[in-house]
Amino acid sequence: MSQQSANNKMVIKLVAIVIGMFGFGFALVPLYDVFCDVTGINGKTEGSAAVYQSVEIDESREVTVEFITRTNSGMPWEFRAETKRVKVHPGELNTVSFYVRNPASSNIVAQAIPSVSPGMAALYLNKTECFCFNQQPLDAGSEAYMPMQFYVDPQLPKDITFFTLQYTLYDVTARASDLTTTPNPFMTSAPSAGE
Repeated sequence: MSQQSANNKMVIKLVAIVIGMFGFGFALVPLYDVFCDVTGINGKTEGSAAVYQSVEIDESREVTVEFITRTNSGMPWEFRAETKRVKVHPGELNTVSFYVRNPASSNIVAQAIPSVSPGMAALYLNKTECFCFNQQPLDAGSEAYMPMQFYVDPQLPKDITFFTLQYTLYDVTARASDLTTTPNPFMTSAPSAGE
């Protein structure tokens, strides 16, 4: 009887541990997000447009912003930054462009997810317009340019003189809210070869 009782207690403990681990796994993502929001180290940028207010441009400083693009596994699009690196003055409004081409035989809806390194710089990167705010549909065989407008907050710490903005493009066609979604009004078609 005591052996049976010991086994029952052990089974209860093991089940409790499994349930606890499962619960911790669910709580980990929100806890990580809270931690990153508090510390500013996650490299996430704002998911909505910033409003550009005329601020004094700090022409005494120059910050280099590098753009890296990649596509998630299984995403067939060609995706690249037209400008790989740009030097900006904090407070100055800048526009860069990204090229996309859908070589697939079907229409695809994409979503770009940005990240900034070092993560602290994400707090000072303000995007007034970005293709990453919306899902981007592109017809089979089509290509387009997607501009991104941004400025670096003059409050950027003096020791940050270089940061990287990376966009990863995901195929979200299966989860797209509407396959007939109107494309980003700032997305422009690429010119034909004869133009």
